[in-house]
Amino acid sequence: MPGSPPARRLGLALAWLALLLLAGWLVAPRLQLSGDLRKFMPEARTPAQKLLIDELGEGPGSRLLLLALSGDTPETLAAQSAALRDALAGDPRFVLVANGGAAGLDAIPENLRPYRYLLSPTLDRQPLDAAYLDAQLQARVQDLGSPVAALVEPLLPADPTLETLALAESWQPADAPQTLHGVWFDDAGEQALLAVQTRAAGFDPAGQEEAVAAIRAAFDDLRGDSDARLEMTGPGAFSVEVGGRTAREASRVGSLDTLVFVLLLALAYRSWKAPLLGALPLASGGLAGLAAVALGFDGVHGITVAFGFTLIGVAQDYPIHLFSHQRPGLSPWASARALWPTLGTGVAATCIAYLTFLVSGVEGLEQLAVFTVVGLGVAALATRFLLPGLIDPAPRDVADIGWLGRAWTRRARWPHLGLAGGLAVALVAGAVAWFAPDPFWQNDLSKLTPVPAAALARDAQLRAELGAPDVRYLVALRGDDAEAALQAAERLQPTLEQLRADGAITGFDHAARYLPSAATQRARQARLPDARTLRADLAEAVAASPFRDDVFAPFLADVAAARETDPLTVDDLAGTPLAARVDGLLLRGDSDATALVALGGIADPAAVARVVEGAGAQLLDLKQASESLVAEYRGRVLWALALAALLLAATVWVALRSPARVLRVLAPMLLTTVLVLAVLRAGGVELNLFHLVALILGAGLGLDYALFFDHAGDGRAEQLRALHAIIVCSLTTLLVFSLLAASSIPVLRAIGGTVALGVLFNFVLALLIVPRPLATGAEAA
Repeated sequence: MPGSPPARRLGLALAWLALLLLAGWLVAPRLQLSGDLRKFMPEARTPAQKLLIDELGEGPGSRLLLLALSGDTPETLAAQSAALRDALAGDPRFVLVANGGAAGLDAIPENLRPYRYLLSPTLDRQPLDAAYLDAQLQARVQDLGSPVAALVEPLLPADPTLETLALAESWQPADAPQTLHGVWFDDAGEQALLAVQTRAAGFDPAGQEEAVAAIRAAFDDLRGDSDARLEMTGPGAFSVEVGGRTAREASRVGSLDTLVFVLLLALAYRSWKAPLLGALPLASGGLAGLAAVALGFDGVHGITVAFGFTLIGVAQDYPIHLFSHQRPGLSPWASARALWPTLGTGVAATCIAYLTFLVSGVEGLEQLAVFTVVGLGVAALATRFLLPGLIDPAPRDVADIGWLGRAWTRRARWPHLGLAGGLAVALVAGAVAWFAPDPFWQNDLSKLTPVPAAALARDAQLRAELGAPDVRYLVALRGDDAEAALQAAERLQPTLEQLRADGAITGFDHAARYLPSAATQRARQARLPDARTLRADLAEAVAASPFRDDVFAPFLADVAAARETDPLTVDDLAGTPLAARVDGLLLRGDSDATALVALGGIADPAAVARVVEGAGAQLLDLKQASESLVAEYRGRVLWALALAALLLAATVWVALRSPARVLRVLAPMLLTTVLVLAVLRAGGVELNLFHLVALILGAGLGLDYALFFDHAGDGRAEQLRALHAIIVCSLTTLLVFSLLAASSIPVLRAIGGTVALGVLFNFVLALLIVPRPLATGAEAA
């Protein structure tokens, strides 16, 4: 088929680009990015695993931000702490802002204050009688003459016993930090401390970013000319910092990737058009993959996008093969047809490897499979059926490059790696990988975090200063419903108090501290005096005090309301600060409920576990749960990979129909996998899930190299064209993934280092195993 004239080729390229822009415009509205990490986790099977999944997204630990103000006088820092609390308290992005000031009265909304005696344990040990009221009114007289008068006076008419204040104080952490100038300070008295709970869930990176930005903006507004500094830790703050750093590094690598792709293709083909044309199939594949995931799933996970574009990077090799095999006298369409069986085999085998993720039972991996398979398929089809129409039909033949021919001649003198040599390499590499002294698998998710060790240590220090609960250990109490779970937490209360007295824990928190069970509330209702008795007792107490007898009418009304009301439930707390505290510690399912007890300062987890189990509870270790979840996840991926290997071998067999050729094509890929594992293990690397994903990508690249060397046959010119294409492909991939290997982000570093090693080994082994000897006197056209 004759080549198209230049003007026609330019018009077709512009039309292709316009279609891509139009498709992007149509897909964009459906592209709802998700950051829920639970989509990349397998289904939880054990109670601890289920709890871990819930805590990662909704738990109070994932929403907690710890703030420290320093760099100025304690008086100034205290004033700034109070101002920051006031600024954030009215922000809907936060459900709790605590700094020790005002005893946390804002935690009890006005509409719930009439029911304070149902929430407070006071009536469990003290009747609301004349003697108690008399003592309380005498104490209020003293309060009104003290510095706390401004706090007490507004509460008096409705709450002469200050039960609201006592309740709010009881909800403060048992081991809360010291209070200076009315707010929390560290032990040294140099830093004002605050604890902030966000409304955004822990898996909502956008919500966490908004919350962090709001805190920083509020602090900047109130700081003025002060030298004070704001320090922030916690999962949300770390995710924002890591997300920003990851985005910057990904942007840098992406920019360098584009630059490398453009420069290498321009140099390799001595044409400015080559990189522009070569990018069209890759862009088509990426856009098609995004569209497929957007149409097939409720939301596209950010990890799917990031990994997907990394994995379909192999598609940039497709136009390179077409460019390198093009020569004068051969139509681009004929060249594409000749390459298609080999290219199609490589694409089919790679897609099969990723299709196995569809049986993993993990939605994130299913998204990744759809994105990659559709992206690679579209990129390959675009290279086969669209790109030839844009290529110059009379390019320079890369087989005529002098240095390439000399290099190939020298390579012919290299020893051929036969079956015995390949087995020896595999055995030695396998032994190194298996017997390396360090653990083979990395199950600790915390070691994958890019958060600096100093930042994690600082977070632990602030958490200890603020008395925040341990985020690793939780006690779980299950019941048929919320009422049963709350009652179980109440029954455990004496055991927890004894553990604290013994020093086994420094504190604890559970939902029943804020919302007693309905049974407990009814018992307290029964202890409230009736209206006539209370009025008489109050009149007696008022008569012995300087207060007027009509001041406390709101108090009488509140007690009457508390006597008649139904017990408060979780649903009654909706929209209040109490709801955030209770919801994080009381998990309600369709048929059951679980009350959680957060523990602080566990000295001996084994001893605590024995005690709580003796009381009918269970201590859950979320770290152990995360490790077991990772192990199950890895098991699924390994089974998927085993299935992929079988299907891949079957695909190559169907395409080549020769045992010798199939073995030659598969050997470099298999040996490379073992060698990469050996190098990583010898370097002390513990393998994680990202190494496995990277090994799949490396295997796909190696299969392509071997297939195209096999396709070249025994003709020198065709072998040179295959060598040229593979050199350009491998250099492009090697440079990009070497940049990733130098990243400070552990995930990117794991993928980059693994793929870079895979490219090197695949290229060298393909040269040593696949090419057949040159036919005597043979020269390909």
